Amino acid sequence: MYEFFSSFAQTGGLIYFVACFAGALAYALWPRNQDTFDRAAHMPLSDKEPGDE
Repeated sequence: MYEFFSSFAQTGGLIYFVACFAGALAYALWPRNQDTFDRAAHMPLSDKEPGDE
């Protein structure tokens, strides 16, 4: 009985974390988000405050 639940938890956890990783990767690589990530990447080099446009 313990082996069944242990195997189920390991498999379920693996599927859950793979799905979370795939979602985060899709979000990061989605073309619509490119401008947001480009602005964030250049923020340390900018003299402007984050609220200033």
